[in-house]
Amino acid sequence: MGHEASEITRFLIHHGYSVIFFWVLAEQAGIPLPSLPLLLTAGALSAEGKISFHVLLLLTFFGAFISDLMWFELGRRQGARILSLLCRISLEPDSCVRNTENLFMKRGANSLLVSKFLPGLNTVAQPMAGIVKLSWSRFLAYDVFGTLFWASSILLIGRIFHHQIEDILGLLRRSGASLLETVIAAAAAWILFKYIQRRRFLHNLRISRIDPEELKRDIDSGVPVIVVDLRNEFVLDDDSVQIPGALRLTPEEIEARHEEIPRDRDIILYCT
Repeated sequence: MGHEASEITRFLIHHGYSVIFFWVLAEQAGIPLPSLPLLLTAGALSAEGKISFHVLLLLTFFGAFISDLMWFELGRRQGARILSLLCRISLEPDSCVRNTENLFMKRGANSLLVSKFLPGLNTVAQPMAGIVKLSWSRFLAYDVFGTLFWASSILLIGRIFHHQIEDILGLLRRSGASLLETVIAAAAAWILFKYIQRRRFLHNLRISRIDPEELKRDIDSGVPVIVVDLRNEFVLDDDSVQIPGALRLTPEEIEARHEEIPRDRDIILYCT
């Protein structure tokens, strides 16, 4: 694998186990640090006997599982409020929360088996399981199996295709870039891209926003408006504000029930 590969091998032998554990722990906790490149490389190096595959599997599993336990318990204790925290730390809060709600509505606990393979959903699935009051026994059974399946799949792919990964490392060596530098640069570029995308989304959203006070004035003064409450059942609790007269629809019901929305007045969408 050349000089660059030797440096990577020595790095993983001396520091790689702790790096893998804390990197996966941070990613599953919600920090946007993609662990896929490191796990594939570590899996490839295990094929040469330079690093233990079984130790890698255990560390990857426990790094993810500890974060899962934390988010599940927060979901059970804080309910839908924990989603507001995820919205603040996630680069794609609107889509990841909505997609996970939809996934739980369709698949229930089975969604824990595949959530880690879906970017943006791997952090939200566990607190959602807590919000819907999934039992500890069911959560542990599904999450342990799903996490082991995810960790072993990625590491085995790296182990099986270690020759191809060696070729990629060779290209990096000839370009003068190290694997760590490449991973950091790719992660930084991805975070910057999603941040800019997020800011544009919020800017466009603000253009067409109406604040609660303005909406109340319009309703009190008789302005013809219809409020469509698009919140999912998962985010509603005893403290949730209910707007009198609002039409309750989930995004999945819009296509089937769109005729219930009057077309002769302004339409206000209530999403959070």
